[in-house]
Amino acid sequence: MPPTEHRFAAVDLGASSGRVMVGQVTPDTLTLHEAHRFPNEPVRLSGTLHWNILSLHQGVLNGLKAAAAAAATPLTSIGIDTWAVDYGLLDATGALLANPVHYRDTRTARAADKVAAALPPRALYAATGLQYLPFNTIYQLIAAQGTPALAAAHRLLLIPDLISYWLTGEAGTELTNASTTQLIDPRTRTWSADVAEALGIDLSLFPPLRRPGDPAGTLRPDVLTATGLPHPTPVTAVGSHDTASAVVGVPAASPRFAYIATGTWSLAGLELDAPVLTEASRRANFTNELGVDGTVRYLRNIMGLWMLQESLRTWENTGAEHHLPTLLAAAAEATPLRSVVDAGDPAFIAPGDMPGRIAAACHRTGQPAPRNPAETTRCVLDSLALAHRRAIEDAVRLSGRTVDTVHIVGGGAHNALLCRLTADACGLPVVAGPAEAAAFGNVLIQARTAGTISGGLPDLRALLHSTQPLRQYEPTGDHSAWDRAASRLDSTPVTGTEAAGQGHEEERCG
Repeated sequence: MPPTEHRFAAVDLGASSGRVMVGQVTPDTLTLHEAHRFPNEPVRLSGTLHWNILSLHQGVLNGLKAAAAAAATPLTSIGIDTWAVDYGLLDATGALLANPVHYRDTRTARAADKVAAALPPRALYAATGLQYLPFNTIYQLIAAQGTPALAAAHRLLLIPDLISYWLTGEAGTELTNASTTQLIDPRTRTWSADVAEALGIDLSLFPPLRRPGDPAGTLRPDVLTATGLPHPTPVTAVGSHDTASAVVGVPAASPRFAYIATGTWSLAGLELDAPVLTEASRRANFTNELGVDGTVRYLRNIMGLWMLQESLRTWENTGAEHHLPTLLAAAAEATPLRSVVDAGDPAFIAPGDMPGRIAAACHRTGQPAPRNPAETTRCVLDSLALAHRRAIEDAVRLSGRTVDTVHIVGGGAHNALLCRLTADACGLPVVAGPAEAAAFGNVLIQARTAGTISGGLPDLRALLHSTQPLRQYEPTGDHSAWDRAASRLDSTPVTGTEAAGQGHEEERCG
């Protein structure tokens, strides 16, 4: 008799779109299909950039309704993963006080100085192991101090926890995402009371911690009515930071792998058993985010395909819309490594004229600026491949681990040119896929929790490896050209988040 197939819904919200994916799982099979996809379009109101969280919630409901209607078999459970660091504030009745502020908003511009004045960066890194990024939750909370919304707040829910709360009425704080707040001690995997006290942050705003696999409630009656799902439909905590789920979804055949989760951001690094909290790690701007099954995601945030996405938006707004496949084909024929930029430069974080900023960065470093969209695209992809190389080499050096394969998962796995350039830059084979790694990781944790499958992360990855189509890119070409390009960037002043993290300490310590 064939094994029973169970269905699991993965709510996967990214910075540019949301989706509800349905995974069907047995011990030997794993499939995934899209029930519903919807845009994630931020809204600027009175000068502040917000997430349109109510629209996203409606998209989730529509997706669950589509999932319920797609098959006669009921859903075994639902899991939620989203981007990190952002949050919603609730009053004592559970009502949302305001739309969550987008991490790309400029309100945190001066928050880092205030944090450094209260807690030197060396001490902050030793306590939390988190990479300096100007939009980490602690900087958002420092920027929000004294505002009416924070003063009235009874609860603070990170974005996946907020969606879960609206579905179930039960509040919790999932650990992998909580680790991006810069308020978690990665050694104890609990809140750092010392950091919170030093910064004047009230930890009682956060509901109790949950871990992947913990129950997160069952759907409320109004949600059942809106979606057509039967009672009771449980929600299961997964790696609710989408990168945590994406790393579960890496189809690695051995432990000697590096991963690059690509999309709006590139998250490049290693999976470790313990955090690396050295001063060298801090200066290299590596982060120790918590993963599933007691792991640590030791990685560096890189600007990612945001640079290309925002360039396309700029060209479209000026009436010069470009077809991406045609543009990538032209970029493949453009002069390699003609100009490269630092993909960690905070100058590229904000929305706006990305091609202009790329050209300005090339001018500042004495390189020729791209002359057309194809050259801009090639500059972006060469620069990302170089940043991937640097991140992986640094992670290996700082952790003492060995790597023989690089896995690219997420939307960038579809970008053959980026995958090929990354293989060439790193001098290592690149395995591309699956593109929906976060949804796969989400589904796999739900399925293991439900008892449909069993085993540790290697077992879950073995199921992925045996069932999903993957593409491998071998390194080719003259590796010394990448060495010269890296030297070109290394010889220019450091402008990225690494410099920002160091600079605040130098201001503090003289």
